[in-house]
Amino acid sequence: MAKVFLTEALWTYFLPYYTYVLDVVASNALGKIKTLKADFGFTTPFDQKGRVLNKKLGGGSLLDIGIYPLFAALSILGYPEEVNAQATMGKTGVDEDCTIKLEYKNGARASLFSAVTQETNTTATLEFEKGILVINSRFHEPSSITIQKEGKSEHIEFNITTNGYNYEAIHVQEMLLQNRTESILMSFEKSVQLIKLLDTVREKIKLHYD
Repeated sequence: MAKVFLTEALWTYFLPYYTYVLDVVASNALGKIKTLKADFGFTTPFDQKGRVLNKKLGGGSLLDIGIYPLFAALSILGYPEEVNAQATMGKTGVDEDCTIKLEYKNGARASLFSAVTQETNTTATLEFEKGILVINSRFHEPSSITIQKEGKSEHIEFNITTNGYNYEAIHVQEMLLQNRTESILMSFEKSVQLIKLLDTVREKIKLHYD
């Protein structure tokens, strides 16, 4: 059997700011995380033949952009104990927006939202015991963060001069040099968990594809 490297190209995981955020969470510098709120929304012209709203092409906000808020929750809080979701279904039979609530054994909660019929801030806000960390717009791509703690606010820029895809390419090169067939970040298990979450939400909102 050929040993071929395979990973899901979810570029956010490899961006410098996101690594920084995960380090803040792991270090407990702001205490335990209590809530995570993330949204991703944009307005698309109504086109029932276009990819975004076409059910035959896997359209809808959840699969198109809802994956990013879900990914944020999964990578930061882990797999939830309880999943609840509701959606606004459009004329073409796909979700025009989707609201997701996740609950965890440790008491943490996530509130997520995606939409293809309205603009949102597209930020992610992490509330900790000792402060708040905001991944500024647009949180899924190269961005900056703001940390609020003890009445003070710190804004951190990462001075990225590219579109950001180079970071996942560099990671793949590192994995190949180590003769790995799986990413140490975006592992097979994480990809399975992510698609499982997407499937669970689809069932909750009664969104089925042919």
